[in-house]
Amino acid sequence: MMYPFMTLDDEAEIVHSEFLPDERVKVYVEKPDEKDCFHHMTCYLPDYSVEEIYGFSDAEVNKYMDVIRSTAHLIIEFSKEGGFDNASGL
Repeated sequence: MMYPFMTLDDEAEIVHSEFLPDERVKVYVEKPDEKDCFHHMTCYLPDYSVEEIYGFSDAEVNKYMDVIRSTAHLIIEFSKEGGFDNASGL
């Protein structure tokens, strides 16, 4: 299951998986694009490995990785609790 985490000012959405059996968390970034429909990339925490980059420039990948790095501790915590809504008690 994927849980919503954050929508950025450029309309990119960041979602994450539950805590996986291999003790990683899948983080997926997707941004609408008029020409290609969606650009996307996948990152796995805690090792920050990036896979499946489609449509993003190197600068965009770096920007999204900066956001992921700065919030990784929250993403990992929320993945163990069933997403933000469950972790926050909402």
